[in-house]
Amino acid sequence: MDVQTIRERAFATPLVSPAYPMGPYRFLHREFFVISYRTDPELLRAVVPEPLEIAEPVVHYEFIRMPDSTGFGDYTESGQVIPVTYQGRRGNYTHAMFLDDHPPLAAGRELWGFPKKLASPRLAVETDTLLGTLDYGPVRVATGTMGYKHQAIDKHLVRDALANTPNFLLKILPHVDGSARVCELVCYFLKDVDVKGAWTGPAALSLFPHALAPVASLPVLEITGARHYIADLTLGLGEVVHDYLQS
Repeated sequence: MDVQTIRERAFATPLVSPAYPMGPYRFLHREFFVISYRTDPELLRAVVPEPLEIAEPVVHYEFIRMPDSTGFGDYTESGQVIPVTYQGRRGNYTHAMFLDDHPPLAAGRELWGFPKKLASPRLAVETDTLLGTLDYGPVRVATGTMGYKHQAIDKHLVRDALANTPNFLLKILPHVDGSARVCELVCYFLKDVDVKGAWTGPAALSLFPHALAPVASLPVLEITGARHYIADLTLGLGEVVHDYLQS
């Protein structure tokens, strides 16, 4: 294989059979269950990277079902998102994410820098309850519950928040000697968002300690709200807003 062919074909590993296709990546009937809770602000400061600033001592714990995703198939994610500000604008920083499918795990890490690890999240309706769980191996590390569709909320407000909020990630790729080759703060947006419905209800969240899935290191002090919504959207590619190796 000549050098020009390598340059033309190289966008993901492995070269001859990439782990995921080229984007854009469209998600249909993507289902979100998000529980917001108050936590210790000092613990937040220890994990939110500069130049991001903590907006409030709150964490959004997410369970997300993705039954129809371009190139990625059918999978589920779970993790923690922290409200932040960047240059005075409010956004979200993804702190932890766990999923059960290799292509979006590889693409998420390599393209955007999503902090993805392999685990077993689940989101389902159990009789009258929306139930989200996260297992790391055989160990339960998170359980979230909400009354199923107790109260409708304005889906247009949910749509505006999804489409207009910048999302931040810390992208790290190592050099062959083990040092950081890429260390960047990345920003991306969700595009072409169509929210089909949105609801809220009484909610509860339990997090359990685990050495390799430490979601409980940001403890639940008080539940501040919960949302359940279904949307079609496109995951936009990102841009670098801060290069830690050049500053």
